[in-house]
Amino acid sequence: MGISSVIRRKRKGYVKHKPQITAENVLNREFRAVNPNEKWLTDVTEFKVIGSRIKLYLSAIFDLYDNSIVSYKLGNSNNNKLVFDTYDEAIKNNPEAKPMFHSDRGYQYTSKVFKHRLDQQEITQSMSSVSRCIDNGPMEGFWGTLKSEMYYLNKFHDIKVLENEINKYIDFYNNKRYQNKLKGLTPIEYRNQALN
Repeated sequence: MGISSVIRRKRKGYVKHKPQITAENVLNREFRAVNPNEKWLTDVTEFKVIGSRIKLYLSAIFDLYDNSIVSYKLGNSNNNKLVFDTYDEAIKNNPEAKPMFHSDRGYQYTSKVFKHRLDQQEITQSMSSVSRCIDNGPMEGFWGTLKSEMYYLNKFHDIKVLENEINKYIDFYNNKRYQNKLKGLTPIEYRNQALN
């Protein structure tokens, strides 16, 4: 009769890891911050290049005060180095910062080495509950904005072109994209008002 079924591909199983360190959800979906560097969110997202098995990973730190991207790094692997380098850049640029630092329970954030870095800076660690993306909602929201305004509107066949466009978009987002929440200012304009 010409009938055939449509079957979704099974997702590849992810290797489960046993976290070395876990933290309570101290943030508890309180997504408002009164000062810069009071609450930072972080995560890693991936991008695919058409016609290639290569993936590009973006790790970023998001400040809840002004919605700015405090630091970010791009890499070909979602590994500790990518996350640690993102964190190190954020601290280098904000050496006095002691924010609440919120993430999911990815293996990079639950490692003893990463916890030691947070402790050295006297930073409070906070983690989303298991399988609760909404606990890190503004960070997920930024990924959605970046992908809908830049990534999904283009077809990327070259990883260098994709890297360049991500760099350009984050610069645009921080310095030129006005936000109602920020009284019509860009994240960096709003941040500079508070820091000056």
